[in-house]
Parts: sequence; structure tokens; C-alpha cells
Amino acid sequence: MNCIMTAWHEHEAELRGWLRRRMGNSAEADDLLQDVFIKALRQGERFCEIANARAWLYEVARNALADRLRLARKAVELPEDLSADTAEVAAVDSLAACLPRVLSELSADDREAITLCDLEGLTQEEYARRKGLSLPGAKSRVQRARKRLREQLTQSCQVSLDAAGQVSDFVPRPPLGRP
Repeated sequence: MNCIMTAWHEHEAELRGWLRRRMGNSAEADDLLQDVFIKALRQGERFCEIANARAWLYEVARNALADRLRLARKAVELPEDLSADTAEVAAVDSLAACLPRVLSELSADDREAITLCDLEGLTQEEYARRKGLSLPGAKSRVQRARKRLREQLTQSCQVSLDAAGQVSDFVPRPPLGRP
């Protein structure tokens, strides 16, 4: 416990100044400083084993500051009369209608990777476990399947992308079984 107090007395003023400069509010900086001190106290005897107490205190202070700033982000109220661009939504829906047919034209492995990871929300780590693959192997398989899907969409539905990589144009294809 003595090592905590020694380290704290050596670095408290420096930490307080650092936090105040970054926060611009002395009271909030002091609150964060108190949180850092409590975290140091909770370490108990383990704190004495830390090779560089100053670095540890700054890391905890930096993380606490990042958490506080993340929580302080202001939400923007959207106006009541805001509506979605229905033409854009319709275009996306039309492209989505092309997807089942294009998926059916992919290999079974590619179709399974896209379906599980992108459509059903399975993580690549879960996919790797399910398929008995290493994580890098699963990631490669999913990336290759996505590339082939993109190529098939580009070829079959004549999808064009703009400079930002967003779909700018395409030719819809009817789903299988329809003329």
C-alpha cells in the first residue's frame, strides 16, 4: 500500500495537469483523477509489482478519459419531418432481389460462406469452428467468396460502382423461376 501512495504523490500533480489540459474542465478532470486513484488502490499489492507506475497511471488515465469522452458524445435529434429517400431504398431493394439468383450461381462453398457470415450474421470465428478451419483460413474463404459474389453481381447484374465504391447503377435480373 505504501508503494501506491509513494507513486501517487510523485505523479498526482502531473496527471492532474495532463487531464485538465485535455478536458478543459477542472472539476471533471479531478473526478477522473479520483477514478484513477481508486483503480490504483484496487490493485493492492499487485501495484507494487508494476515496473513503471507512472506509465501505468497514465495508461489508466488515458483510458478513463477516452471512456468519458465517448460517453459524452452528444446525440443529434432528428427532425420529425425527416423521411427516407424512397427512390434510393427502392434501388437497394431491387439489387437485393438480384442477390438470390446470383448466390445460386456461386459454388456451394462460396454460397455457404456468404449466407452464414453475411446474411445470417455468424462471426468468422464461429464459421471457422463450424467448418473446422483456422481463423485465417476462414477469413480467406469468406473474402474469396465475397470477391466472387462481387464479380458475379458485376457480370450478371451489370453493377457499376461510383468513385466511393457505392452502387451507382445495375440491371435487375428476375429471380429464378420467373421469366
